[in-house]
Amino acid sequence: MFADDVRQGLSATPRQLNPAYFYDALGSCLFDAICQLPFYKITRTELAMLDAHAGAIVAGLPDPACLIELGCGNGEKIARLVAALDRAGRRATVHLVDVSASALEQTTHRLARWHGVSVTAHRCRFEAGLAQAIAQCGARGAVMILFLGSNIGNFDPPAAASFLAGIRAGLRTGDKLLLGVDLVQAEAELLLAYDDPVGVTAAFNKNILLRINRELGGNFELSAFDHRALWNADAGRVEMHLLANRRQAITIPAADCAVTFETGEGIWTESSYKYRPEQVAALAAAGGFACETRILDAERSFSLNCLTA
Repeated sequence: MFADDVRQGLSATPRQLNPAYFYDALGSCLFDAICQLPFYKITRTELAMLDAHAGAIVAGLPDPACLIELGCGNGEKIARLVAALDRAGRRATVHLVDVSASALEQTTHRLARWHGVSVTAHRCRFEAGLAQAIAQCGARGAVMILFLGSNIGNFDPPAAASFLAGIRAGLRTGDKLLLGVDLVQAEAELLLAYDDPVGVTAAFNKNILLRINRELGGNFELSAFDHRALWNADAGRVEMHLLANRRQAITIPAADCAVTFETGEGIWTESSYKYRPEQVAALAAAGGFACETRILDAERSFSLNCLTA
């Protein structure tokens, strides 16, 4: 699948790569490092909001609660909800869905401290993993899906609505979705979050080329590409690109792919859409959810949305 997606993406106009492939073991570590930077506030803000509101978020769930996290990362976020359940003397059945083996392993290890928690890991894309998890949850009260970290921003708005509708199709009326969404902010702050002066985000972006070299036999020279982030105000998104700083011919044997980059040509690696609060409610409705509760941080830069199917 990786080889097919690389071949198709580099043959497209504009050339692009799926950001899901950022998250091999090294990419996951680099993203964890990004989250520690003072310029990238999403994770820090969301964790603080979960610390403050986790008890209320899980209050209406059955015992044991069934939590399904799409894109678990290092497990810090779902751990907040599991801890809130544990403080209330309740148990949890947790399903983790991620393409990164290291993320699944790290989160499973993090949740092992709570004895009332059973954890199942699904190493696959979100749609397949969600279907597997729903099938295993059974019919014991409402399920809560977690889609945090503003991962919804990696989809353009129509695709985001379609993705939410796909989630909704597998749920019963009354099931829950906890959706974390980054909001529109000043351009300078957004760009600093995606092009930090330390260069960690640049390394994260270039790691996808390193992965192609390692796993597919590619011959990308990482120094021949520059990381670039820009704010597309009309589309409401931050874009990440890798731009060739010199001409080069690339061959990727395992993907049956050969492509030439002229100076200045690039690869579009990620889009991160930002929303206004009212747009989040409209997006939820388009996906078949009602917005039960919206929690904003003090700076109104991030929203946690408790949605009901």
